[in-house]
Amino acid sequence: MRAFRYERARDPRAAVAALTATDGARYLGGGTNLVDLMKLGVEHPGLLVDVSGLPHGSVEPTPPGGLLIGAAVRNSDLAADQVVRDRYPVLSQALLSGASPQLRNAATIGGNLLQRTRCLYFQDVAKPCNKRLPGSGCPAREGVHRDLAVLGSSEHCVATHPSDMAVALAALDARVHVLGAAGPRTLAIDELYRLPGDRPDLDTVLEHGDLITHVELPEVPEARRSAYRKVRDRASYSFALVSVAAALQVAEGRVRRVRLAFGGVAHKPWRARTAERRLLGGPAGEPEFVAALDAELARAEPLRDNAFKVPMLRHVAVRVLAGLAAGRPGTAARPGDGEDR
Repeated sequence: MRAFRYERARDPRAAVAALTATDGARYLGGGTNLVDLMKLGVEHPGLLVDVSGLPHGSVEPTPPGGLLIGAAVRNSDLAADQVVRDRYPVLSQALLSGASPQLRNAATIGGNLLQRTRCLYFQDVAKPCNKRLPGSGCPAREGVHRDLAVLGSSEHCVATHPSDMAVALAALDARVHVLGAAGPRTLAIDELYRLPGDRPDLDTVLEHGDLITHVELPEVPEARRSAYRKVRDRASYSFALVSVAAALQVAEGRVRRVRLAFGGVAHKPWRARTAERRLLGGPAGEPEFVAALDAELARAEPLRDNAFKVPMLRHVAVRVLAGLAAGRPGTAARPGDGEDR
């Protein structure tokens, strides 16, 4: 690891000013991803600006009936928050599906949103990688890609976004509050992330110095009946092969409201809007769920060794939707649940 300078931010604007003034500087929250990348030589910032002590550590109700979540809130604290568990169970379940208890105790909400891919080629500085060094190539396409993208990828990159939490936030239409050199602004979470295109090195639309301060959840009545399901190679502390975040409201046997997002299959959390449109207003039955998922997954472009993700994702999504439609508890994967091994 290279030498670097460290500063503890006094306030949000001072943090933005310090980072903006220094090329290659990085914000430090829990450090659960950034420090690993520094050890691997993927990241080598000359300055770390510690933002973990800024006044962004609370979860507060908003007047419209939603929640405002500070970027410094720890993952474990948000997962345990009673309001989140009652009104947004999909979010609590997604957080509990990620990492280990020790890492959840350290990781922050802002850092979780900005964690980088776990693609083997990105993490190995001895290998070419367009995400790490634009123009060097994407050996994953012909190499080891079993865990990588089947949706929204490009010839330049097939990496996947690793966050479980971000998939749930995508399904909930969360908004991300950002403070930058030009002042504050708010982004829909779907606008925050980019697909790789020909610039896979750019994960988000954030500019250098932009600081995530809060995540805002709208009031989502159907989220009270929601779930997150994650399929992984082992029962704990493993990234998703596929994951599904869903919320469903059924009235008189028909889908009144539906939200659906996927993880482990794209460069960003994948909002399944084609499937949502197919389901809305129709019967809440398994044949209709299968047809909607087939329409969504028609755009999939799997590689040699990850085509299994397409039927796996369809199967998991249908199970989640069917469970929610029937009002069955236990639809989501839990830490230690061996079913998903």
